[in-house]
Amino acid sequence: MDEAELKICRRAYAAQMLARAGIDRNEALLSAFSIVPRENFLGPPPWKMRDWKRYMEVPSDDPVVLYQDLLFALQADRQVNNGSPSLHAGALHRLKLRKGETICHIGAGSGYYTAIIAEIVGKTGRVVAVEFDAELAQQARRNLERYENVEVVNGNGLEWPREAADVVYVNFALHHPAEPWIDKLASGGRLLFPLGTPAIGGEGRLLGVTSQAAFFVIGREGEELSARFLQPVNFVWGEGISGDLSTYAALDRAFHAGGLNRIHALRWNAVKTEQEWYSQERWGLVMANLH
Repeated sequence: MDEAELKICRRAYAAQMLARAGIDRNEALLSAFSIVPRENFLGPPPWKMRDWKRYMEVPSDDPVVLYQDLLFALQADRQVNNGSPSLHAGALHRLKLRKGETICHIGAGSGYYTAIIAEIVGKTGRVVAVEFDAELAQQARRNLERYENVEVVNGNGLEWPREAADVVYVNFALHHPAEPWIDKLASGGRLLFPLGTPAIGGEGRLLGVTSQAAFFVIGREGEELSARFLQPVNFVWGEGISGDLSTYAALDRAFHAGGLNRIHALRWNAVKTEQEWYSQERWGLVMANLH
C-alpha cells in the first residue's frame, strides 16, 4: 500500500477509534490519530499482535494491518505493548488537551501516543515523555526526533514531573498516585492514571500485569482535588513499584466492594474523612454521600 492509500486508511482508523471510544466530536484528536504513522513506532516487521491469551506473529508486512484496535508488542517477553488505540483515544479526550499546554506523559513506551499528544498541543505546547526502560526510551527519542516540542527522559516515572504540568498522563498501573503527579499539577490541571493491583503468581511473584485496575482522573482547582472513576482497564504493572501484599489485598477488597461511581474527591496529605472508598495514611479516595 502506498502512502496516499495509507493516509486514507489512517483517517478511517482515526474515525473508528474515536467512535469506539464513544467520542462524538474532537477534531484535534481525530487529526492527530490521522497524521501519526503507527508503523514508525513499532519497529520493523514481523510485528506481533496480542489477543487475550498470547502473541501471534502478523503474516503481513503491509502497515495497513496496524490500523485496527489491537495491541502490538513493543517487548513481548515483558508483555509491554503499544496499547489499545480506542482506550487511549478515550483517555486523551477526557483530558481535554489544549494547544500550548505542558504535558507529562509517563510510561511513554516507544512514543506513539506521545506523538499524538504533541500534535494536539502544537508547537506552543510542551511534552515531557518519561520512560523507565532504557531501550524503549532510546527508541522513543529516535521516533520523536521531528517533534521540537517533545523531550524524552529515561527515568523513573514516579519522580516526574519536575516542574508544573497542566496534564499528567500515566501509562502503567500502580496502587497509589506518586507525589509529583499531584504536587506538580497546576491549578486547572488534570491527572489520568491506572490505579490497581498486580497479578501475583506462585510464591508472591508479580506477573508484570494488573489483576484489576481502573482509570481515574484527578482535577486540581487551587487546593481542591476532584477524583472520578472512568472505566476498568488492564495495564502493565509499573517497574520499580514498591508495595506489599497486604496493601494490594486491601485495594482488591475496595474494588470488589464496588462504589467506584460515587468517588468524587482525592484526599491528599490530610486527615482521613469518614466516607472513603479506599484509604491510606496520607491519601484516600472520598465518596459522595448518598443523601
